Amino acid sequence: MDNNRILLSSPHMGGEEIKQIQNAFETNWIAPAGPHIEEFEKKLSKIHQNKFVAAVQSGTAAIHLALDLLGVDQGDIVLCQSFTFIGSINPVKYIKAIPVLVDSEMETWNICPEALETAIKKHITIGKKPKAIIVVHLYGMPAKMKNIIELSKKYEIPIIEDAAESLGSKIDNILCGCFGDFGILSFNGNKIITTSGGGAIISSDDKAIVKARFLSTQAKENAEHYEHKEIGYNYCLSNVSAAIGIGQLSVLEERILARRKNYYFYYNLLSSIEGISFLDEPKGYYSNRWLTSIVIDKSKFKNIDSRKLRLTLERENIESRPLWKPMHLQPIFKDCSYFGSNISENLFNKGLCLPSGSNLTDNQLKRIKKVLSDFFKLI
Repeated sequence: MDNNRILLSSPHMGGEEIKQIQNAFETNWIAPAGPHIEEFEKKLSKIHQNKFVAAVQSGTAAIHLALDLLGVDQGDIVLCQSFTFIGSINPVKYIKAIPVLVDSEMETWNICPEALETAIKKHITIGKKPKAIIVVHLYGMPAKMKNIIELSKKYEIPIIEDAAESLGSKIDNILCGCFGDFGILSFNGNKIITTSGGGAIISSDDKAIVKARFLSTQAKENAEHYEHKEIGYNYCLSNVSAAIGIGQLSVLEERILARRKNYYFYYNLLSSIEGISFLDEPKGYYSNRWLTSIVIDKSKFKNIDSRKLRLTLERENIESRPLWKPMHLQPIFKDCSYFGSNISENLFNKGLCLPSGSNLTDNQLKRIKKVLSDFFKLI
């Protein structure tokens, strides 16, 4: 049995990508413009209830554009999910707004509606009504959007829905990215499909998406020379990257099914062990299972915890990773206000992401199974 590195979530090409790239080369569209970008956007739109889509360089760029389009400015309050990757929060700092961090709930691991409403009420009381809510669908599991949308309508605060990890995930057959005022996608190399690096911003507001495209191309006015009346950004996706994306979209459903199969592989192996828990799908929810994660209650074991499991896997050249370290525990955000308890902190301390790539081979899964079986002394 080989001992090559097993990665947490590596890119997985399907074959159609190289044809699309070749076409881009043959037609000389090697630029941040071209027909493949338009086709990629159309395909994403068709998937997402025919909403309007602008392809950009990253999910982070898409969040930045969404904040700009909502008029969020210096000193404004933005309510953010603490339990996430820093790319969900950094754009708030780009525009010198103030991120206020909110804890998660245990059912989906995403932003807690109760803590969210507490944060909203607190800031309204002091005359600082929040300008936006950034909710994240973590590890492919949709957040409690019904409750969050109710709060959004009640207090008239728009939602930026970070679906970077949840392409293809659904609540009652409505895709993540379609619930908020703006939806955000990511096509980074570790995501369920990739354009190498890339993202998209989604909205039912066609004028907003036209403005997003304008801002993402340095806000160049329609003139024969370079004319600029406002600040823009160099955020446009390259045509070659879009070509990769077109090929990747053709295998999206296969990739989701493979990731879900990985989840059941781990679930069937480990779920019967007292002290190990998984993130289950609530009724009506469908997760793409981007990363399968477990939580280990070390009080149920002798000398076993998530860190020891990670190091054991690493010794066998198998990559795993702790759950996201919450933003309120990050040194860069230590001065931010935080609402909630210690749910996300406990998840970080006890949780581990297991190898979840859609290209895991049978031999790789056998290697992983052996390490896990030996570690937990499974028969």
